[in-house]
Amino acid sequence: KKMRKKAAKPDYGKSGKLEKAKQVKKNGIVLKHVEPPNAAMPDKKWRIYVFKEDEIISTLHIHRQSCFFIGREKRVADIRTDHISCSKQHAVIQFKLKSKTNEVGETVTQIRPYILDLGSSNGTMLNKKKIESSRYYELLEKDILNFGSSSRDYVLLAAADDEE
Repeated sequence: KKMRKKAAKPDYGKSGKLEKAKQVKKNGIVLKHVEPPNAAMPDKKWRIYVFKEDEIISTLHIHRQSCFFIGREKRVADIRTDHISCSKQHAVIQFKLKSKTNEVGETVTQIRPYILDLGSSNGTMLNKKKIESSRYYELLEKDILNFGSSSRDYVLLAAADDEE
């Protein structure tokens, strides 16, 4: 008797090729965040003032791009955190277009900053409260961000229109 080879059945399982095609890389490193369709360049001159204890140690201008990576990875992070408790890709500040209807029924659009924790090991704090991972939180002026167990405070402010 001759043995017949069975025809291979199709495999409909995940190959990972579609996911790989969607990956965004920066300097050879796969990013944990892809900008959403409503990402937008900020229309205000936003700044982050970095405090260590009660002293300003740095001023970061965050109005020149729509997304800022925060973390320890030198090749990816736009805002570097060198503290050991911070992840390589810890969080992201994403500017997004936000639409809302005012009292008169008109649709008003604004470009607002949001914080998104990228599944970091030690979390991100917004005004001293830990935020959920993988969820956008709208940022307001004077909000304070903390990453991991770093003692640095990152205070968000928008420059006055006449300031540069």
